[in-house]
Amino acid sequence: MSVPVVVGVDGSASSLDAVDLAAREARLRGCGLKVVHAFIWPMMHVPLGPSSLGPPEGGLRNIANRMVAEAVERARSAEPELEITNAVVTGEPLTVLEAQSRKAELVVVGSRGMGGFVGLLLGSTAVHLAAHGQCPVLVVRKQVRPARQFLLGVDGSPAGDGAVQFAFAEAALHGVGIVALRAWTPWNTTAPPPQDPAMPYSYEPGMLADGEERLVTEALAGHSERYPSVAVEHKVVRGATREVLIDASREAGLLVLGARGRGGFAGLLLGSVSQALLHHAHCPVAVVRGSDSRP
Repeated sequence: MSVPVVVGVDGSASSLDAVDLAAREARLRGCGLKVVHAFIWPMMHVPLGPSSLGPPEGGLRNIANRMVAEAVERARSAEPELEITNAVVTGEPLTVLEAQSRKAELVVVGSRGMGGFVGLLLGSTAVHLAAHGQCPVLVVRKQVRPARQFLLGVDGSPAGDGAVQFAFAEAALHGVGIVALRAWTPWNTTAPPPQDPAMPYSYEPGMLADGEERLVTEALAGHSERYPSVAVEHKVVRGATREVLIDASREAGLLVLGARGRGGFAGLLLGSVSQALLHHAHCPVAVVRGSDSRP
């Protein structure tokens, strides 16, 4: 069997939305779907079977099995021809899903699980998995809507090339175009330092914007040739990266980001922009770690 798409489930409405999206992703990729539940209760040394005073179908283990069976049935209803496997794995969710990601095409999770506090926008498992997953991680935010176009956040970093490759391949699978967006300010521009250090912003008019246009062109170089069916719109906007991408995500079916951009501190697995978009984007978010981020 080929490497599957893995979806983490915990019985929450968010994780069932993730099952729908994961099943579609598996079908488009021509691979199987693996439904995984992290069963943490054995680590807590609590009784797992039904109580002697309760029904025989009770107990934590039976609940976990029913949860997975429900998710499998939902996936099968969405994609009847899909090969589906499942597993209830003892362990903490992040540890279990990170291990699953080592042999997965893609890991899909909901933005909030059963353990989320009221008002918490993003569950800790989703944000930590985006930092530690060994394959692309797709976090389902809000209701998934039909894709008209995908949004790619371009940072121009070597680590960001994985996100560019993923965005093109994903757009080709879905038959949609890409908006490749670069947001910049004088604080994060890639232009060389000005000749006069006494005047830190004494650039020629238009020089900064032209440099950012070149950055997008260079980041996408070669990908359009490999994916000629994918229409690409370049968009360079002067503004704060987080706010610009959050606003643009309102019209996107998917937002694709690298885990870290040019401004990331050494050793930081998930950059501040990626974290902000995981919390506030208006569409599903795929975070792709660069090859230099892998252990």
